[in-house]
Amino acid sequence: MYADTQNDITRQVVRVAQLLLAYGADSELVEEISQRLGYALGLASVEISISSNSLVLTSLVHGRCITTTRRTRDHGINMTVICELQRICLLTEKGLYGLQEVRRRVSRIQPRTYPKRYLVPMIGLSCASFCHLFGGDLPASILTFCASSVGMFVRLSIAKRHFNLLINFAVTAFVTTLIAQLGYQIPFTATPKLPMAASVLMLVPGFPMINAISDMVKGHLNVGISRWGHATLLTVSSVIGITMAMQLGGLFL
Repeated sequence: MYADTQNDITRQVVRVAQLLLAYGADSELVEEISQRLGYALGLASVEISISSNSLVLTSLVHGRCITTTRRTRDHGINMTVICELQRICLLTEKGLYGLQEVRRRVSRIQPRTYPKRYLVPMIGLSCASFCHLFGGDLPASILTFCASSVGMFVRLSIAKRHFNLLINFAVTAFVTTLIAQLGYQIPFTATPKLPMAASVLMLVPGFPMINAISDMVKGHLNVGISRWGHATLLTVSSVIGITMAMQLGGLFL
């Protein structure tokens, strides 16, 4: 294998690892896919080191090492991208894809999201269902649906303008709680506490928490602790927004 070919393969493998980290894959999966793809494309060895915001990858062929470093930025969780990268790796291992095809397929990957007109009411329906499961009556479930739907609309609108995620969570929690506490201001439900609890469940950072624990259990302590800290900050931001809304509504008086 020529040096130029090794360079091209290394760049492609590190690009795949960069995308996996950016869209929410855990560190173990990033290492596994990177090594398997590198072996399938002809590398003798692939070593990768992952930190909270960067990765270093070294490839080895015939005693010649190439090391490259990439910075990673969080683009939010998108399992479509991760599944497509895994599919490319599997087809490369089967010999169906070569380097050029891998490059072409990776460059065509676009993160797909659900349309807002479907996502907003479905989030509202899911939070309303939780309210019903918690024992809320029909007016409480309807209030939860309205509060969480408006909150999700605000969240998506802020995200579209690329504001900091912590600000996003705080503002969303504030708006959602402000609407959900109408059950206290206007006594039309016998269970006014439940809409306040159920409507903000959409802000629970479940996937980042799971990834953080998974990384720490599998030995990637630096990345796991970083992800845990980020998830904790998101939770604190939500609590700040909820507290401000409750203070404004006079529930702490």
